[in-house]
Amino acid sequence: MKTSVVTAALVLFLGTATQAQVLNRLKQRVENNAEQKAGQEIDKLFKGKDKNQTGQGGKGNTGAGGQGGANGSGNNPANNGGGLISTPPDVNQNLTEAEAAYKKNSYGEARYAVQQAMLGVELEIGNKILKSLPEAVAGLSKEAEADRVTSTGWGWAGLTIHREYSTKDKEFKVTIANNSVLMAGVNAYLASGGYAQQTNGEQNWKQTKLKGYRAIIEYNESSGYKLSVPLGQSSLIAFNGVSFASESEMMKAAETFNIDEIKKELGEQ
Repeated sequence: MKTSVVTAALVLFLGTATQAQVLNRLKQRVENNAEQKAGQEIDKLFKGKDKNQTGQGGKGNTGAGGQGGANGSGNNPANNGGGLISTPPDVNQNLTEAEAAYKKNSYGEARYAVQQAMLGVELEIGNKILKSLPEAVAGLSKEAEADRVTSTGWGWAGLTIHREYSTKDKEFKVTIANNSVLMAGVNAYLASGGYAQQTNGEQNWKQTKLKGYRAIIEYNESSGYKLSVPLGQSSLIAFNGVSFASESEMMKAAETFNIDEIKKELGEQ
């Protein structure tokens, strides 16, 4: 561990797969050395702090302030202005802090710093993928204000990348995620085979392929089309289309995306 963290800082930007391996090795080493002590230390470290950090969250809530304060006057002013600055964790700084904490046997602090470094790397991966997505799909322009990259940063899972395209009466959304729950649902569909029918005999969902990847396409009269494509072991890309005239039009829109490149950036095999 003596120099591995410094070395990891230099290697982090060489590729997403290497990033994940280095950080996971560091995390595993910290936890294996003193798991019980780590739990005690991290409780002390986080006392009074919010552990559930997410990235790229944008501004916080700016609600209109409730009535009645500590003095019971009910004349508290409404909040006007403010917000949070979106600042992803500094990867190299957190790796340096992890090494320093580990040398002091502060395993809880070391684990927290490693997790923050992982969060920082995930957000970098997410933003890189987001920038690579097409600016327009099926004649629809992207809605820049809807772009979103979030991550829990815990256990190397929970990364979500989201973009929307729309006009007045048509919409297309893409969501890329590391999500075991979503993956379980899609894999259950794929394992079941065939297709499902509604009570009126019309087909509700079926298996298909997108650029060689097995997928599930669904249709609902009120919400339109949904196309779910598993990528490797833990990642999924989902497309939602509203007011698309046909299944083929929906599939053509999804084919605009470079699935192989997205999978590569996520480090999936």
